[in-house]
This record gives sequence, C-alpha cells and structure tokens, in this order.
Amino acid sequence: MAGNNNFSDIYNLTFRKAPLEDDPEKVGELVQKTGFFSDSEIEIAKELVRERLLRGIQSGYYFIFVENKKQLIGYTCFGPVAGAQSSFDLYWIVIDNSFQGYGIGKLLNTMTENIISEMGGSRIYAETSSRPQYEPTRAFYRNAGYNEAAHLEDFYAPSDGKIIFVKRII
Repeated sequence: MAGNNNFSDIYNLTFRKAPLEDDPEKVGELVQKTGFFSDSEIEIAKELVRERLLRGIQSGYYFIFVENKKQLIGYTCFGPVAGAQSSFDLYWIVIDNSFQGYGIGKLLNTMTENIISEMGGSRIYAETSSRPQYEPTRAFYRNAGYNEAAHLEDFYAPSDGKIIFVKRII
C-alpha cells in the first residue's frame, strides 16, 4: 500500500457533497500536491468550487469531498454536459498522494457514478493527458470500466494530446 497510513486511518473517512467556504483553497492545495497540474489548472479546480459556492447547483458543478480526520484527502467534481440529455463530465477526481492505493479513488468514482445515475445520467466522460506521466490516470479509468473514445493529438500542447474516456452506466 502507498504512503505510511494504516487501515485505521482509512476507516475514519467522512464524505460530504456540499462545499465549505475554505474548500477552494483546500482543493487548490490538494491538486497542487499531486505534482500533475499546472498553475492554471489548479486555479480552474479552485474556481469550480467557488462557482458552486456562489451559485449552488445552478452552477452545474457537483462534488463529493472525502476527509480523513477533517483533512481533505480527495474529491470528485462532475456535472451534466450542457445541451446533452444524459451525458455527464467527470471534471476532477483527485486523491492525496499519501492516500493513494487504498481504493479511495475507486470508492469516490463509484459514488459519483451512483449520483449521476440517480440524476438520470447514462454516460460519463473523463479526459486526461496523453503524456507518460498520466499513464496511472489512464489505467485508473480503464480499470473502472471506462473505454477510450477519442485521442486528440497535440491538444494541450505539442506532444500532449487529450484522451477522452467514456463509461456507460445504465
């Protein structure tokens, strides 16, 4: 298992859907600590939480936050695709590096799929980079039952394509 946590830490998880006032900064710190994302991507992650705090569900952004002893250790952000009948985007799924390898990401993903299904969603789209650094992310999606639907070369930058995954949940 990754990190130096034991199972008693893992069993002390709490989940919530509503963002709190300090979540934009906590999300920013969590996303930054992964070492995967640029400064602009970190700002986007924070902005989505701010937008939800400001506009509520009218923002179109939904969250599941997971905490261990009141410390944010992971979250998902998802929402319906504008103009689509039952398609949802999975914008973010992030787990603190020291809590990876315990199945928390898988649990968050399953919880997200269940909520999307309850909301009438039938397909979930997730995108990620084609850079080698993101192979664990792509493996996560494949292991969770997502299929690669598209590969857009040089999308983010030269030699950094966008890979779009899709999962049918109904």
